[in-house]
Amino acid sequence: MRLHRNLCFAVIDGLHQIFNEGEYADKVIQKLLKRDKRWGSRDRGFVAETVYEIVRYKRLYAEIADVKEPFDRDNLWRIFAVWATLKGIKLPDWKYFTDTPTRKIKGRFDELSKIRKFRESVPDWIDELGEKELGDTEWTKELAKQNEQADVILRVNTLKTNKEDLQLKLQSENIETESLPNHPSALKLKERANVFMTEAFKDGWFEVQDASSQLVADFLDVKPGMKVVDVCAGAGGKTLHIAALMENKGQVISMDIYESKLKKLKIRARRNGVHNIEMKVIDSTKPIKKLHGKADRLLIDAPCSGLGVLRRNPDAKWKLQPEFVESIKQTQQEVLEQYSKMVKPGGKMVYATCSVLPSENQEQIDKFLTSEAGKEFNFVKDKKILAHKSGFDGFYMALLEKKN
Repeated sequence: MRLHRNLCFAVIDGLHQIFNEGEYADKVIQKLLKRDKRWGSRDRGFVAETVYEIVRYKRLYAEIADVKEPFDRDNLWRIFAVWATLKGIKLPDWKYFTDTPTRKIKGRFDELSKIRKFRESVPDWIDELGEKELGDTEWTKELAKQNEQADVILRVNTLKTNKEDLQLKLQSENIETESLPNHPSALKLKERANVFMTEAFKDGWFEVQDASSQLVADFLDVKPGMKVVDVCAGAGGKTLHIAALMENKGQVISMDIYESKLKKLKIRARRNGVHNIEMKVIDSTKPIKKLHGKADRLLIDAPCSGLGVLRRNPDAKWKLQPEFVESIKQTQQEVLEQYSKMVKPGGKMVYATCSVLPSENQEQIDKFLTSEAGKEFNFVKDKKILAHKSGFDGFYMALLEKKN
Protein backbone atom coordinates (compact mmCIF):
# COMPACT_ATOMS: atom_id res chain seq x y z
CA MET A 1 0.00 0.00 0.00
CA ARG A 2 1.31 3.43 -0.96
CA LEU A 3 0.71 6.46 1.26
CA HIS A 4 -0.59 9.59 -0.47
CA ARG A 5 0.47 12.90 0.97
CA ASN A 6 -2.89 14.72 0.78
CA LEU A 7 -4.71 11.79 2.46
CA CYS A 8 -2.12 11.59 5.24
CA PHE A 9 -2.37 15.35 5.83
CA ALA A 10 -6.15 14.97 6.15
CA VAL A 11 -5.64 12.25 8.78
CA ILE A 12 -3.19 14.43 10.77
CA ASP A 13 -5.57 17.42 10.64
CA GLY A 14 -8.44 15.21 11.83
CA LEU A 15 -6.42 13.81 14.74
CA HIS A 16 -5.39 17.33 15.76
CA GLN A 17 -9.05 18.42 15.91
CA ILE A 18 -10.13 15.33 17.88
CA PHE A 19 -7.21 15.08 20.33
CA ASN A 20 -6.28 18.71 20.85
CA GLU A 21 -9.49 20.63 20.17
CA GLY A 22 -11.92 18.14 21.69
CA GLU A 23 -14.09 17.83 18.59
CA TYR A 24 -16.25 14.72 18.04
CA ALA A 25 -14.66 12.14 15.75
CA ASP A 26 -17.78 11.52 13.63
CA LYS A 27 -18.24 15.26 12.96
CA VAL A 28 -14.54 15.71 12.12
CA ILE A 29 -14.64 12.81 9.67
CA GLN A 30 -17.79 14.14 7.98
CA LYS A 31 -15.93 17.41 7.33
CA LEU A 32 -12.73 15.68 6.19
CA LEU A 33 -14.57 13.57 3.64
CA LYS A 34 -15.86 16.70 1.91
CA ARG A 35 -12.36 18.13 1.65
CA ASP A 36 -11.50 17.02 -1.88
CA LYS A 37 -14.14 16.27 -4.52
CA ARG A 38 -11.62 14.19 -6.47
CA TRP A 39 -11.33 11.56 -3.74
CA GLY A 40 -12.88 8.22 -4.60
CA SER A 41 -14.49 5.84 -2.14
CA ARG A 42 -11.13 4.14 -1.40
CA ASP A 43 -9.53 7.49 -0.53
CA ARG A 44 -12.42 8.44 1.75
CA GLY A 45 -12.36 4.96 3.29
CA PHE A 46 -8.62 5.33 4.03
CA VAL A 47 -9.11 8.70 5.77
CA ALA A 48 -12.11 7.62 7.85
CA GLU A 49 -10.77 4.22 8.87
CA THR A 50 -7.26 5.47 9.67
CA VAL A 51 -8.55 8.32 11.84
CA TYR A 52 -10.89 5.96 13.71
CA GLU A 53 -8.18 3.32 14.17
CA ILE A 54 -5.69 5.84 15.61
CA VAL A 55 -8.39 7.35 17.87
CA ARG A 56 -9.24 3.83 19.06
CA TYR A 57 -5.63 2.97 19.92
CA LYS A 58 -4.45 6.44 20.96
CA ARG A 59 -2.97 5.31 24.26
CA LEU A 60 -1.08 2.35 22.80
CA TYR A 61 0.32 4.26 19.81
CA ALA A 62 1.29 7.32 21.89
CA GLU A 63 3.05 5.07 24.40
CA ILE A 64 5.01 3.32 21.63
CA ALA A 65 5.81 6.68 19.97
CA ASP A 66 6.85 8.00 23.39
CA VAL A 67 4.81 11.21 23.07
CA LYS A 68 2.56 12.98 25.58
CA GLU A 69 -0.56 15.10 25.20
CA PRO A 70 -1.23 17.74 23.99
CA PHE A 71 0.25 16.38 20.75
CA ASP A 72 1.97 18.85 18.43
CA ARG A 73 2.02 18.02 14.71
CA ASP A 74 5.38 16.24 14.97
CA ASN A 75 3.93 14.04 17.72
CA LEU A 76 0.93 13.24 15.53
CA TRP A 77 3.24 12.22 12.66
CA ARG A 78 5.13 9.96 15.09
CA ILE A 79 1.87 8.32 16.14
CA PHE A 80 0.93 7.95 12.46
CA ALA A 81 4.32 6.30 11.78
CA VAL A 82 3.63 3.78 14.57
CA TRP A 83 0.21 2.98 13.06
CA ALA A 84 1.71 2.54 9.56
CA THR A 85 4.62 0.40 10.81
CA LEU A 86 2.30 -1.94 12.72
CA LYS A 87 0.11 -2.22 9.59
CA GLY A 88 3.19 -3.24 7.58
CA ILE A 89 2.98 -0.12 5.38
CA LYS A 90 6.28 1.06 3.90
CA LEU A 91 7.02 4.62 5.03
CA PRO A 92 7.89 7.03 2.19
CA ASP A 93 11.01 9.19 2.54
CA TRP A 94 9.16 12.24 3.83
CA LYS A 95 10.78 14.43 6.47
CA TYR A 96 8.11 13.39 9.01
CA PHE A 97 9.36 9.81 8.93
CA THR A 98 13.11 10.27 9.16
CA ASP A 99 14.62 8.19 11.95
CA THR A 100 11.44 6.14 12.52
CA PRO A 101 12.71 3.22 14.68
CA THR A 102 10.76 0.44 12.91
CA ARG A 103 12.21 -2.48 14.89
CA LYS A 104 11.85 -0.72 18.22
CA ILE A 105 8.18 -0.01 17.42
CA LYS A 106 7.44 -3.70 16.87
CA GLY A 107 9.31 -4.73 20.02
CA ARG A 108 7.49 -2.16 22.12
CA PHE A 109 4.16 -3.28 20.66
CA ASP A 110 4.82 -6.91 21.67
CA GLU A 111 5.75 -5.76 25.17
CA LEU A 112 2.74 -3.47 25.73
CA SER A 113 0.28 -5.95 24.18
CA LYS A 114 0.64 -8.09 27.30
CA ILE A 115 -1.01 -5.35 29.41
CA ARG A 116 -4.78 -4.97 28.82
CA LYS A 117 -5.08 -1.21 29.39
CA PHE A 118 -2.41 -0.61 26.71
CA ARG A 119 -3.44 -3.41 24.36
CA GLU A 120 -7.07 -2.30 24.29
CA SER A 121 -6.06 1.32 24.81
CA VAL A 122 -8.27 2.67 27.60
CA PRO A 123 -7.71 5.08 30.50
CA ASP A 124 -6.73 3.35 33.78
CA TRP A 125 -9.97 4.32 35.52
CA ILE A 126 -12.23 2.81 32.81
CA ASP A 127 -10.19 -0.40 32.86
CA GLU A 128 -10.49 -0.62 36.67
CA LEU A 129 -14.21 0.20 36.62
CA GLY A 130 -15.00 -2.39 33.95
CA GLU A 131 -13.04 -5.10 35.75
CA LYS A 132 -14.70 -4.27 39.06
CA GLU A 133 -18.21 -4.46 37.58
CA LEU A 134 -17.92 -7.27 35.02
CA GLY A 135 -15.02 -9.31 36.37
CA ASP A 136 -11.64 -9.85 34.73
CA THR A 137 -12.60 -12.45 32.07
CA GLU A 138 -15.85 -10.83 30.93
CA TRP A 139 -14.33 -7.33 30.80
CA THR A 140 -11.26 -8.49 28.83
CA LYS A 141 -13.52 -10.04 26.15
CA GLU A 142 -15.91 -7.08 26.09
CA LEU A 143 -13.13 -4.52 25.74
CA ALA A 144 -11.52 -6.42 22.85
CA LYS A 145 -14.88 -6.53 21.03
CA GLN A 146 -15.50 -2.82 21.67
CA ASN A 147 -12.30 -2.10 19.70
CA GLU A 148 -13.58 -3.77 16.55
CA GLN A 149 -15.24 -1.77 13.82
CA ALA A 150 -19.04 -1.97 14.12
CA ASP A 151 -21.14 -3.41 11.28
CA VAL A 152 -23.61 -1.20 9.43
CA ILE A 153 -27.10 -2.39 10.42
CA LEU A 154 -30.32 -1.14 8.84
CA ARG A 155 -33.83 -1.25 10.28
CA VAL A 156 -36.50 -1.82 7.68
CA ASN A 157 -39.28 0.76 7.85
CA THR A 158 -42.30 -1.56 7.78
CA LEU A 159 -44.65 1.38 7.14
CA LYS A 160 -43.22 1.58 3.62
CA THR A 161 -41.75 -1.77 2.68
CA ASN A 162 -40.61 -5.20 3.85
CA LYS A 163 -37.22 -6.87 4.28
CA GLU A 164 -37.26 -8.73 0.94
CA ASP A 165 -38.22 -5.68 -1.15
CA LEU A 166 -35.64 -3.52 0.60
CA GLN A 167 -32.95 -6.13 -0.06
CA LEU A 168 -33.85 -6.18 -3.77
CA LYS A 169 -33.96 -2.38 -3.98
CA LEU A 170 -30.51 -2.08 -2.36
CA GLN A 171 -29.18 -4.87 -4.56
CA SER A 172 -30.18 -2.81 -7.60
CA GLU A 173 -27.93 -0.07 -6.14
CA ASN A 174 -25.06 -2.58 -5.67
CA ILE A 175 -25.49 -2.96 -1.92
CA GLU A 176 -25.67 -6.53 -0.61
CA THR A 177 -27.31 -7.25 2.74
CA GLU A 178 -28.12 -10.24 4.90
CA SER A 179 -30.88 -10.94 7.44
CA LEU A 180 -30.10 -11.26 11.13
CA PRO A 181 -31.73 -14.04 13.15
CA ASN A 182 -33.76 -12.85 16.19
CA HIS A 183 -33.90 -9.29 14.83
CA PRO A 184 -37.14 -9.13 12.81
CA SER A 185 -36.47 -5.79 11.08
CA ALA A 186 -32.68 -5.87 10.76
CA LEU A 187 -30.43 -6.16 7.71
CA LYS A 188 -26.64 -6.18 7.89
CA LEU A 189 -24.48 -4.77 5.10
CA LYS A 190 -22.04 -7.35 3.72
CA GLU A 191 -19.62 -4.54 2.88
CA ARG A 192 -19.49 -0.96 4.13
CA ALA A 193 -21.18 1.58 1.84
CA ASN A 194 -22.66 5.06 2.03
CA VAL A 195 -26.30 4.04 2.38
CA PHE A 196 -27.47 7.63 2.86
CA MET A 197 -27.00 8.30 -0.85
CA THR A 198 -29.36 5.49 -1.91
CA GLU A 199 -32.85 5.97 -3.34
CA ALA A 200 -34.14 3.56 -0.70
CA PHE A 201 -32.93 5.85 2.09
CA LYS A 202 -34.30 9.01 0.47
CA ASP A 203 -37.65 7.24 0.07
CA GLY A 204 -37.68 6.41 3.80
CA TRP A 205 -37.43 2.63 3.42
CA PHE A 206 -34.93 2.22 6.24
CA GLU A 207 -33.01 3.84 9.07
CA VAL A 208 -29.48 3.00 10.21
CA GLN A 209 -29.85 1.49 13.70
CA ASP A 210 -27.75 -1.10 15.52
CA ALA A 211 -29.31 -4.53 16.02
CA SER A 212 -29.25 -4.25 19.85
CA SER A 213 -30.94 -0.86 19.75
CA GLN A 214 -33.69 -2.34 17.56
CA LEU A 215 -34.63 -4.78 20.33
CA VAL A 216 -35.73 -1.95 22.66
CA ALA A 217 -38.96 -1.00 20.84
CA ASP A 218 -39.89 -4.70 20.54
CA PHE A 219 -39.27 -5.11 24.29
CA LEU A 220 -41.79 -2.32 25.01
CA ASP A 221 -44.60 -4.52 23.64
CA VAL A 222 -46.55 -1.73 21.91
CA LYS A 223 -49.85 -2.21 20.06
CA PRO A 224 -51.60 -0.04 17.46
CA GLY A 225 -53.89 2.56 19.09
CA MET A 226 -51.91 2.94 22.31
CA LYS A 227 -50.60 6.13 23.90
CA VAL A 228 -46.82 5.68 24.08
CA VAL A 229 -44.30 8.14 25.53
CA ASP A 230 -40.61 8.12 24.57
CA VAL A 231 -39.14 10.41 27.17
CA CYS A 232 -35.45 10.70 26.20
CA ALA A 233 -36.19 10.57 22.49
CA GLY A 234 -33.12 12.36 21.11
CA ALA A 235 -33.20 12.31 17.30
CA GLY A 236 -35.82 9.58 17.54
CA GLY A 237 -34.43 6.29 16.23
CA LYS A 238 -36.50 4.29 18.71
CA THR A 239 -39.52 6.62 18.37
CA LEU A 240 -39.68 5.87 14.64
CA HIS A 241 -39.44 2.14 15.30
CA ILE A 242 -42.25 2.36 17.88
CA ALA A 243 -44.44 4.27 15.40
CA ALA A 244 -43.84 1.58 12.76
CA LEU A 245 -44.74 -1.20 15.23
CA MET A 246 -47.93 0.73 16.00
CA GLU A 247 -48.70 0.92 12.26
CA ASN A 248 -49.11 4.71 12.57
CA LYS A 249 -52.18 4.16 14.77
CA GLY A 250 -52.46 5.68 18.24
CA GLN A 251 -50.12 8.33 19.58
CA VAL A 252 -46.39 8.50 20.22
CA ILE A 253 -45.26 11.45 22.34
CA SER A 254 -41.56 12.12 21.86
CA MET A 255 -39.93 14.21 24.54
CA ASP A 256 -36.43 15.55 25.03
CA ILE A 257 -34.69 18.43 26.78
CA TYR A 258 -33.03 19.41 23.46
CA GLU A 259 -35.32 21.01 20.91
CA SER A 260 -32.63 20.69 18.20
CA LYS A 261 -32.80 16.89 18.45
CA LEU A 262 -36.59 16.87 18.12
CA LYS A 263 -36.26 19.02 14.98
CA LYS A 264 -34.11 16.28 13.45
CA LEU A 265 -36.77 13.76 14.42
CA LYS A 266 -39.39 15.85 12.60
CA ILE A 267 -37.39 15.60 9.35
CA ARG A 268 -36.82 11.85 9.82
CA ALA A 269 -40.50 11.24 10.60
CA ARG A 270 -41.53 12.97 7.37
CA ARG A 271 -39.15 10.82 5.34
CA ASN A 272 -40.38 7.68 7.15
CA GLY A 273 -44.03 8.46 6.47
CA VAL A 274 -44.77 8.57 10.22
CA HIS A 275 -47.64 10.84 11.26
CA ASN A 276 -48.67 9.73 14.76
CA ILE A 277 -45.82 11.49 16.61
CA GLU A 278 -46.24 14.55 18.80
CA MET A 279 -43.06 16.28 19.96
CA LYS A 280 -42.63 18.03 23.30
CA VAL A 281 -39.61 19.82 24.72
CA ILE A 282 -39.07 19.16 28.43
CA ASP A 283 -38.42 22.77 29.49
CA SER A 284 -40.07 22.45 32.91
CA THR A 285 -41.90 19.83 35.01
CA LYS A 286 -45.22 20.86 33.43
CA PRO A 287 -45.16 18.57 30.31
CA ILE A 288 -44.33 15.60 32.58
CA LYS A 289 -47.08 16.34 35.12
CA LYS A 290 -49.67 16.70 32.34
CA LEU A 291 -49.01 13.08 31.38
CA HIS A 292 -49.16 11.56 34.89
CA GLY A 293 -51.10 8.27 34.73
CA LYS A 294 -51.81 8.63 30.98
CA ALA A 295 -49.28 6.39 29.17
CA ASP A 296 -50.01 2.81 28.12
CA ARG A 297 -46.29 2.45 27.49
CA LEU A 298 -43.27 4.51 28.53
CA LEU A 299 -39.74 4.26 27.17
CA ILE A 300 -36.89 5.68 29.25
CA ASP A 301 -33.82 5.41 27.03
CA ALA A 302 -31.74 6.88 29.83
CA PRO A 303 -28.61 9.03 29.51
CA CYS A 304 -25.61 6.83 30.34
CA SER A 305 -21.83 6.37 30.11
CA GLY A 306 -22.13 4.86 26.61
CA LEU A 307 -19.65 2.10 27.49
CA GLY A 308 -21.62 -0.35 25.35
CA VAL A 309 -21.14 1.61 22.13
CA LEU A 310 -17.41 2.40 22.07
CA ARG A 311 -17.15 0.62 18.71
CA ARG A 312 -19.22 3.43 17.21
CA ASN A 313 -17.79 6.27 19.32
CA PRO A 314 -14.16 5.37 20.03
CA ASP A 315 -13.32 8.94 21.05
CA ALA A 316 -15.88 8.73 23.89
CA LYS A 317 -13.43 6.83 26.11
CA TRP A 318 -11.02 9.78 25.99
CA LYS A 319 -13.77 12.33 26.72
CA LEU A 320 -15.48 10.39 29.52
CA GLN A 321 -14.62 11.35 33.11
CA PRO A 322 -15.18 9.33 36.32
CA GLU A 323 -17.20 12.23 37.81
CA PHE A 324 -19.57 12.09 34.84
CA VAL A 325 -20.26 8.37 35.35
CA GLU A 326 -21.08 9.02 39.02
CA SER A 327 -23.34 11.97 38.26
CA ILE A 328 -25.14 10.17 35.42
CA LYS A 329 -26.18 7.42 37.87
CA GLN A 330 -27.86 10.09 39.97
CA THR A 331 -29.63 11.39 36.84
CA GLN A 332 -30.80 7.86 35.98
CA GLN A 333 -32.39 7.53 39.43
CA GLU A 334 -34.14 10.91 39.10
CA VAL A 335 -35.40 10.12 35.60
CA LEU A 336 -36.87 6.78 36.75
CA GLU A 337 -38.41 8.44 39.79
CA GLN A 338 -40.04 11.37 37.92
CA TYR A 339 -40.97 9.91 34.55
CA SER A 340 -42.39 6.59 35.79
CA LYS A 341 -45.38 8.57 37.11
CA MET A 342 -46.61 8.89 33.50
CA VAL A 343 -47.45 5.17 33.31
CA LYS A 344 -51.10 4.35 33.93
CA PRO A 345 -52.17 1.39 36.09
CA GLY A 346 -51.66 -1.82 34.10
CA GLY A 347 -49.30 0.01 31.74
CA LYS A 348 -45.68 -0.95 31.12
CA MET A 349 -42.35 0.83 30.91
CA VAL A 350 -38.89 -0.01 29.63
CA TYR A 351 -35.71 1.40 31.14
CA ALA A 352 -32.81 1.08 28.67
CA THR A 353 -29.17 2.15 28.42
CA CYS A 354 -26.29 1.60 25.99
CA SER A 355 -23.99 0.79 28.90
CA VAL A 356 -22.59 -2.59 30.00
CA LEU A 357 -22.10 -1.56 33.65
CA PRO A 358 -24.45 -3.28 36.13
CA SER A 359 -24.34 -0.11 38.29
CA GLU A 360 -26.16 1.78 35.49
CA ASN A 361 -28.46 -1.11 34.69
CA GLN A 362 -29.92 -3.81 36.94
CA GLU A 363 -28.66 -2.03 40.08
CA GLN A 364 -30.65 1.07 39.08
CA ILE A 365 -33.76 -1.05 38.60
CA ASP A 366 -33.27 -2.76 41.99
CA LYS A 367 -32.90 0.66 43.64
CA PHE A 368 -35.97 2.02 41.86
CA LEU A 369 -38.16 -0.94 42.85
CA THR A 370 -37.46 -0.28 46.56
CA SER A 371 -38.19 3.46 46.21
CA GLU A 372 -41.57 5.11 46.86
CA ALA A 373 -42.37 5.50 43.13
CA GLY A 374 -41.02 2.03 42.33
CA LYS A 375 -43.26 0.23 44.82
CA GLU A 376 -46.11 0.65 42.32
CA PHE A 377 -44.27 -1.50 39.75
CA ASN A 378 -43.56 -5.18 39.23
CA PHE A 379 -40.40 -6.38 37.52
CA VAL A 380 -41.32 -8.41 34.39
CA LYS A 381 -37.98 -9.23 32.69
CA ASP A 382 -34.70 -7.74 31.57
CA LYS A 383 -32.10 -8.31 28.87
CA LYS A 384 -28.34 -7.75 29.15
CA ILE A 385 -26.48 -7.56 25.86
CA LEU A 386 -22.69 -7.69 25.75
CA ALA A 387 -20.95 -6.95 22.45
CA HIS A 388 -18.60 -9.94 22.70
CA LYS A 389 -21.56 -12.31 23.01
CA SER A 390 -24.00 -10.73 20.55
CA GLY A 391 -21.62 -9.19 18.00
CA PHE A 392 -23.64 -5.96 18.32
CA ASP A 393 -23.69 -2.98 20.69
CA GLY A 394 -23.71 -3.47 24.45
CA PHE A 395 -27.21 -2.68 25.78
CA TYR A 396 -29.50 -3.20 28.73
CA MET A 397 -33.29 -3.12 28.92
CA ALA A 398 -35.72 -3.86 31.74
CA LEU A 399 -39.50 -4.20 31.43
CA LEU A 400 -41.64 -3.16 34.41
CA GLU A 401 -45.42 -3.22 34.80
CA LYS A 402 -47.45 -0.81 36.89
CA LYS A 403 -49.74 -2.52 39.37
CA ASN A 404 -53.49 -2.16 38.77
